[in-house]
Amino acid sequence: MKKHNFSAGPCVLPQEVFQEASQAILDFNNTGLSILEISHRSGAFVSVMEEARHLALELLGLENQGYNAIFLQGGASMQFLMTAYNLLQDKAAYLNTGTWSSKAIKEARLFGEAVEVASSKDKNFNYIPKDYKIPQDINYFHCTSNNTIFGTQMKDFPSVDVPLVCDMSSDIFSRELNFSKFDLIYAGAQKNMGPAGATLVIVKEDILGKVKREIPSMMDYRVHIEKDSMFNTPPVYAIYVSLLTLRWIKDKGGIKAMEELNNKKAALLYNEIDRNPLFKGFAATEDRSTMNPTFNLTDESKKEKFDSMWKDANINGLSGHRSVGGYRASMYNALSLESVQVLVDVMQKLEKEA
Repeated sequence: MKKHNFSAGPCVLPQEVFQEASQAILDFNNTGLSILEISHRSGAFVSVMEEARHLALELLGLENQGYNAIFLQGGASMQFLMTAYNLLQDKAAYLNTGTWSSKAIKEARLFGEAVEVASSKDKNFNYIPKDYKIPQDINYFHCTSNNTIFGTQMKDFPSVDVPLVCDMSSDIFSRELNFSKFDLIYAGAQKNMGPAGATLVIVKEDILGKVKREIPSMMDYRVHIEKDSMFNTPPVYAIYVSLLTLRWIKDKGGIKAMEELNNKKAALLYNEIDRNPLFKGFAATEDRSTMNPTFNLTDESKKEKFDSMWKDANINGLSGHRSVGGYRASMYNALSLESVQVLVDVMQKLEKEA
């Protein structure tokens, strides 16, 4: 029986995607070859790459607006480095909302001054800072839209006169935003899009080529754009599964439909967390993530029993990150409302038996 998968990543993907992707391992599009062995230069895979890049822009509403979509490797962690390599000449501003923001700041300081305009570290990153001031003399402003570990999410983004860079690894394609507000978006595939191994970068081309330093070819966005994400061998299978997932999102009604379902799932779980005296949310209420609700028991003596109950209910991946403890129910696009109801039922059962 398929488990109710609340894993933070790699995470749940649609069953339809698994079925088509598994068939492609045996025979990709009746070519007589597996997707795992097909040449990345073949017409069959070039078509996959082109459609995936096009569909990413289409879903985000960024077609014909000067943006390019490229698939790279190295995860968001590589993008901490690449964004600074390509954009940071003198000074950049960063909003620090968690572990990944902190790591991005560390990498940026290899190239220039990285100003931390605000941080929520004082409360173990359980909120999003507000009313911070962004310097005028910067090359770009960087933020993280959703903080997987701590369960917070930016609901609003600042208006700036410099490029706006955002790590959307854990909530891309999950909610409607004015994506044209951003000049560079990056996201590891393994949350809402596909398996680990591919990273999607959406970049407005006119922000590139402004730094004076020499950029190694592998780290230069312009090289990857020029080579259509084929500068070196791309992660073929991860991109193919990402394409299938993007098709699935479009077929289900696009990002608008994803957001509607995600809001229902979040409301169901957060209502139970707030109602049930045995649980308490970790993140500040106004900054709660739709993707990664985090919560704790109010009575730790119930931990052994609760852990046994949710595991018996065929639930997977509910344990919280070590820096927060407690529980984290990651609810990406492909997780069903029924799976969330199973978790809520277990929480209610624990209350009844307490």
